[in-house]
Amino acid sequence: MERLFGIETEYGITLENEAHIDAVKQSVELIKSYRQEDFRPVWDYRGEDPLRDERGFRADTLSNHPDEKEEEARDRKRNKKEQLSFAEIKSDHILVNGARLYNDHAHPEYSTPECSNLFDLVAHDKAGERILHRCAETRSQKLGKRVLLYKNNTDFHGHSYGCHDNYLMAREVPFETLKLGIMPFFITRQIFAGAGKLGIETEAGLATPGHYQLSQRADFFHVEASVDTMHNRPIVNTRDEPHADASKFRRLHGIAGDANMSEYATALKVGTTALVIALIEQRRVPASLALANPIDTIKTVSHDQTYRWMVMTDDGKSMSAIDHQREYLALAQKHLDDVGAFETDWVLTEWEDTLNALEKDPMSLIDRLDWVAKKWLLETFAEEEGVAWDDAWLQSLDLEYHNIDIDEGLYYGIPMRRIVTDEQIEAALHNPPAGTRAYFRGRAVDRFSESIKAIQWDSITFTVNGRTREVNLNALAEAEIAHQYNEALDESPTVETLIKKLRL
Repeated sequence: MERLFGIETEYGITLENEAHIDAVKQSVELIKSYRQEDFRPVWDYRGEDPLRDERGFRADTLSNHPDEKEEEARDRKRNKKEQLSFAEIKSDHILVNGARLYNDHAHPEYSTPECSNLFDLVAHDKAGERILHRCAETRSQKLGKRVLLYKNNTDFHGHSYGCHDNYLMAREVPFETLKLGIMPFFITRQIFAGAGKLGIETEAGLATPGHYQLSQRADFFHVEASVDTMHNRPIVNTRDEPHADASKFRRLHGIAGDANMSEYATALKVGTTALVIALIEQRRVPASLALANPIDTIKTVSHDQTYRWMVMTDDGKSMSAIDHQREYLALAQKHLDDVGAFETDWVLTEWEDTLNALEKDPMSLIDRLDWVAKKWLLETFAEEEGVAWDDAWLQSLDLEYHNIDIDEGLYYGIPMRRIVTDEQIEAALHNPPAGTRAYFRGRAVDRFSESIKAIQWDSITFTVNGRTREVNLNALAEAEIAHQYNEALDESPTVETLIKKLRL
C-alpha cells in the first residue's frame, strides 16, 4: 500500500421525467452550482497530454464513439449561441479536500485527491457522491426540476462512461512487464469488483436485454492496450501522465473497472490491485498467468451464468477465474505478507475470504459485492411482481441501484458492510488526506485561493507581490518531501511566508 492512488468517476446525469436532455449543458450547470460565487477558471490544462503513450510515442489522435461527430456539431452550435469558453465548459473546481470536480463533456466527474491510505480513499470516493448530490440539490432548486445522478457506467444506449482507478508505480518496470502482469488480473478481478448489469450491450445499443452479467464495462473493451479511453477501449490503458517525476514514476491508469457503490468492493478492488502492482514491481508475476484471447475472455467471464467463470491460459491450461485470482493471492501472501500494515493484512484476509465465498455460494456476499447485491434485489423483485428478466421495469431498478441520493438510491436500502463511517466521509468533504501532496493542494486552496493564478495536479502557481511563483508538486509524490512542504504550508500565515520557506 506504500503508493499514491486515486479514483476518477464520471456520473450519469438526467432530469426527472425527461426522456431527452442536453447532457453537456446540464453537466456544466451542475458543476457550476458547486459554489454560488462567480466561477474563476484557474485549472492549467498545459499539464495534460492524453496522447502521450507509455510505449514511447505520442498518438496522432484518440478514437471516438461513432456518433461523436453529431455530438461535436451540437456542441459547437450550443457553445457559439451561449458564448461559452473551453474553461467555462469544463468548469473545473479544485476543492479544499484536494479533489477535482469538473465537467467531462456530458458527465460530471469527481477525481478524488491522491491518497496513500486505502480507507482514506474509500472515504474520499464516497465524499464525491455527497458533493455531487449537494450540487444536484442546488441545481434542482434553481431549475425547478429534479436533477438525478447515477454512479454507474452505461446508459443502455451504447454509451459507456468510466470509473478509472489510478496508481503511482515505478517507472523502471517495462511496459510489457506491466501489461503481462496486470491484464490477466483486470480480466478476472471483475468476479468481485463488478457492479452488475442487466443486458449485454454494444456501441450500437442494448443487444441482449435481460441477461444479467458481472460487469457494466466488460462489453466495451475491444483491444488489449492503447491510449484510447472513449472508443476501441483497451483493457490496459497506455496513457503516460504520471503527474510526478517521470524519470522515477509512471501512473497505471486503470479503465477496466466499474464504478462501485459498495465501500467494501471499492476497497477490495483498489487494495488487491495495489498489491498486484507491488508484485509486478518485484517481478513476481509469472508469464503462466497470461490468458488466451483476453478480449473475448473479459466478456465471457462477465456473461457466465454458471458462475464457474472458466478461463484458458496462454499455455492451454483451463482454470476458474477464482483459482486464477488465487494465484495472485498466493504470490501476495508469500511476498507481501511481512509488511505488517493493517491495510495489507485487511486486503489479504478479505481477498481470500471473498474468493472462498464466491466458490461456495456467491449469494452469501450480498452485503459486500455490488453485482451480488443487485442480483438479489432484481431476483426478489421479479419473483414478487412476476415479471420477466427482460422487462423494462427491472432495467429501471438496475439504474436506481446507482442513484446517489441516500434517501432514494436502492443501494442504500440494502444493509451493506461498511468500511468507513459517516463521520469519516463528512471529514473527507472538507479535509485533504494527511501526508500527501493533495494535502498541500487542498490547504493552499482553502487558505490562499485568491493568490492562486493557476493549478494542476503537478503544480500550483501563486501571485506574490505582482510576480508569479510556481510550486512544483512532482517531488511531493514522495511522502518525506510531502511532509516537509505540508509542514511549511501549515506554519505559513501568508503566501509570502510560504514562498520564503520553500525558497522559491
